[in-house]
Amino acid sequence: MEVLGIDIGFGFTKAASGQETIIFKSIFGDASEIQFWADFGDSVPTDHIHVSIDGKSYFVGDLAEQQSNVLNFTLDQERLITDYVRILALTIAGLFLKNNTPINVPVNVVSGLPIGYFKQNHERFNEILTGHHSVTYHSHNGEKTTREIYINKVRMLPQPLGSILNCLMDDDGKIINEELANQKVGVVDIGFRTTDFTILDHLRYIDRGSRTFDSGISKGFGIISNKLREQCGVNVELYRLYKAAEEGTIKMRGHGFSFEKIRDQVYSQLASTIANDLDRLWADDWDIDSIILTGGGCRELARYLQPLITGNVIPIESNADPRLNNVLGYAKYGKYIWGEAVVENPSAKQAGTPQPEPEPEAKKKFG
Repeated sequence: MEVLGIDIGFGFTKAASGQETIIFKSIFGDASEIQFWADFGDSVPTDHIHVSIDGKSYFVGDLAEQQSNVLNFTLDQERLITDYVRILALTIAGLFLKNNTPINVPVNVVSGLPIGYFKQNHERFNEILTGHHSVTYHSHNGEKTTREIYINKVRMLPQPLGSILNCLMDDDGKIINEELANQKVGVVDIGFRTTDFTILDHLRYIDRGSRTFDSGISKGFGIISNKLREQCGVNVELYRLYKAAEEGTIKMRGHGFSFEKIRDQVYSQLASTIANDLDRLWADDWDIDSIILTGGGCRELARYLQPLITGNVIPIESNADPRLNNVLGYAKYGKYIWGEAVVENPSAKQAGTPQPEPEPEAKKKFG
């Protein structure tokens, strides 16, 4: 059995199996015929993702952005689930296979949803992903590799719990951070479209302090894109702003355009909105011990947001990619309920399956 953590975000699709991670943009498009392929620079496997699923062929991630005539990108939660989850999740699951051999063992998946969409949609992931799937990968030289993927179980979590579990557990799913486990911890998970707030009090999920707000980094990108269109006459798609926003400059038709002041103003306002949401939501939770900033959006907003938060904010590691915090936690949680940790903690196995009897403490805390 293999355990994968998979996170289908509006901005990026991420997956982890222990130490190994894969990430690419959550976009796909038509697989048009490329007459000639040349790549003279350093390349990685995610540079060329061309798959066929259910008789349809797609370019995924960077390849779709560069080569597809019709490209699919969404900020709509319903569309993400109905049109994107199956394609992106199966594509990334197959990329973990080694030596071009088909999967011959069951795969158990842990994934997550924004808190505001969890109750209504978490069962749909099981319907979409469980079962046998066939994915064909096309290399740039015309070779094809078909991989049979059997997804045995899918376990869903409220999205930001992944970041806490990543801090709490080692790669085998064992709780090693006892100090954090005995605290009341708040999480601010800034994603592409949404920002999620959640609280875990001595490993118990607190619903009262857990909410989703539409204040992700895409809101800032949208304002920046509008400003660029006003000043340069070019409509820049949101998924093409990551690097430009980080550097504060963009090239248009060969000419550089600096927008650092615009970016800083927009990010400061967005950070202020998030901080105000936090203060209102956690007004009664003044006893929070630590606050974790996580999610892809915190790479851009952390330096604007952190000074606005009163409390003990856990610093972001400079050498870590916060976009991967949740999915690394999902993978660790998968080991907790299905892996070696079950031997030492039998209740963890129960936490991963429906139980007719009263829930064990582990499930109350993590389920």
